[in-house]
Amino acid sequence: MRTLDRYEKQILSAFEAGKLKSTVRSDAALRRYREYARATLSKNQRVNIRLSTPDLSEIRARAAEEGIPYQTLIASVLHKFVAGRFIEKSSRLTARATGRGKKRRAA
Repeated sequence: MRTLDRYEKQILSAFEAGKLKSTVRSDAALRRYREYARATLSKNQRVNIRLSTPDLSEIRARAAEEGIPYQTLIASVLHKFVAGRFIEKSSRLTARATGRGKKRRAA
């Protein structure tokens, strides 16, 4: 195991002292974050894909909106899709993030 830096040691000390407080306010949000963690921890294959710059920018913006890394968001979306649980929600960033007003049609 690698050694912790000063910031990580401060976080660990605060956690062990019970000083950290959860900001998760609902059971649904807690389930969502657990799913993100599961998707992050259960990776065992690498996949390389090419994305358009605007699409990657939107993915990064949505990930920031959710407070998670963009690669975790991609893995979570793919996992939900193959599990048949993918439900698309509109984002406050839709069409504003890249300036594209219309959604592209599937090829």
